[in-house]
Amino acid sequence: MIRSTLAITAGKLARGVSRLRGGGSALPGLVTERIDPGILGHTLADLPGGIVVVTGTNGKTTTTKMLVALLRAHGQRVFTNPTGSNFTRGVISAMLAEIPLSGRLDADWAVLELDEAHALHFAAAVAPTHALLLNVARDQLDRFAEIDQTAELLARLAAQATTGVVLNVDDSFVSRIHSRVAEGVTVAWFGVDPTCADRLPELQEADVREADGAAALPDSAEAALLLLQDEHTFTVTGSGADVGPVTLRQRGLAAMINATAATATARAVLGDDFEPGVAATALATVTPPFGRGEVIDIDGHPLELVLVKNPAGFTVALGTYGTEPVATMIAINDNYADGRDVSWLYDVSFESLQGHGVALTSGVRGWDMALRLRYDGVEVAHTEPDLDLALEQFLREHAGEPTRIFCTYTAMMQLRRRLAARYNLARFGEDSP
Repeated sequence: MIRSTLAITAGKLARGVSRLRGGGSALPGLVTERIDPGILGHTLADLPGGIVVVTGTNGKTTTTKMLVALLRAHGQRVFTNPTGSNFTRGVISAMLAEIPLSGRLDADWAVLELDEAHALHFAAAVAPTHALLLNVARDQLDRFAEIDQTAELLARLAAQATTGVVLNVDDSFVSRIHSRVAEGVTVAWFGVDPTCADRLPELQEADVREADGAAALPDSAEAALLLLQDEHTFTVTGSGADVGPVTLRQRGLAAMINATAATATARAVLGDDFEPGVAATALATVTPPFGRGEVIDIDGHPLELVLVKNPAGFTVALGTYGTEPVATMIAINDNYADGRDVSWLYDVSFESLQGHGVALTSGVRGWDMALRLRYDGVEVAHTEPDLDLALEQFLREHAGEPTRIFCTYTAMMQLRRRLAARYNLARFGEDSP
């Protein structure tokens, strides 16, 4: 107890200093964890509801935010890590903002976004009651190597969930994990209604081993299925009353699937207390998280900040936004959090940008991005590797018109901080609902 108190005190001091210096969100957690390696177990194990871990390659931050909104709309007190810092130290950093020195969180549930590898570090400290597994795609090749290795990480997490697991029936890497769930643990499913399954290739990695343990949806399964009304509106069907029609504030098919996953999980944890009408209202009010389709007002004109970090994610983003005639900047970094190997850019088709070209490429790999675009016949007006200079040039040259920036994670963080300072935006962790 004394050790935990000392750790929390030191972490809070580090958090205060870090915020004054405009530093990152993980350092205070690292300080706390070094002093008390068992801090996660001490603070989270006794929550009366449980611990929900959200993981997978794409959609973690958005889905986590939606799930938190659903549970809070049902009157639950929820602790979460809203900054997108999804290592264990990021969870601890988020906790430092809410926890008193006594180490007792005022929450019913913890809903935590965790990186695919760090989810296992977390589970070693405190077992999750529920796990939501979204998808598996090639990502950060230097860290995760073969895609099967990522799938194995998710399977090992699912095996440690104590109460329930929610799986993506349309992702064969994820659906075959149902055989790894512990006896007595409930399996729920989310996916796309068969009437709109032709859209799935936009989002998924090809897996030629469909018959190798991938699950077909059991007739009696608890399933939440996405039924598209049009490009902006959908209903989540299944398991009793439907949820919707819902129109999200975030655009695109991927966001609708994230909402379906969050709905399936809310149903799983709330049981008979889940109310479809409350859920529909809650989903419709969720704003895009930082940098994930977030729209920033630049002197009366919209700037969309779109995170891209792997072939599937960039392809989905281009499918949602790419054909619109908007001034476009692409910023590619290759720092550790982005993945050092950016060869994945050659698995993305940029032909949708041929019509209006790209105004500017930037980031550590700004020149690589310009070369990649040239191979697809996309004209690039300028390349400026320095992100701050590039942002200033982009905004200056396209003042008074809609703009869009596709960016990797660390590039997004730097650009977002710059924009926050210039346009008085909310800081990380102070996100709107």
